Amino acid sequence: MKLDPYVQVDDIPFSLSSQELLRRRGEPWRALRNGVGLHEMDYGDVVFRFQDCGRLEEITLQAEVVSIGNVAIPFASLAVFIRANDPEAFERAGFVISRQWGLAFDPSEPFWVTALARHCLPEWGRLGQG
Repeated sequence: MKLDPYVQVDDIPFSLSSQELLRRRGEPWRALRNGVGLHEMDYGDVVFRFQDCGRLEEITLQAEVVSIGNVAIPFASLAVFIRANDPEAFERAGFVISRQWGLAFDPSEPFWVTALARHCLPEWGRLGQG
């Protein structure tokens, strides 16, 4: 995964709408509304989650290595790297969430990593709190 935090994952910008995604990739093999009210478009190798208005919230894919700028972090070291380098990182419901790099992942579920849009961080902060 090549990450430009809050801007782009690999060649996918966070400005991508659900309609643009359909034009680019065609119909997903599975589409559903998930438990937190986002529309999931699952292409097998990557899952996109959108708000009802079509705004992209999250991109989840398997990443054995996360590249941020000129730093490459293996998944096995990602939690340690985040905790050591992001003073605003936090944990919710088993996920490590990095505010600095806009990432969420469960260290016990290799190699799935979710890149986040900046506007969805408050929702992650409330996860599991009441």
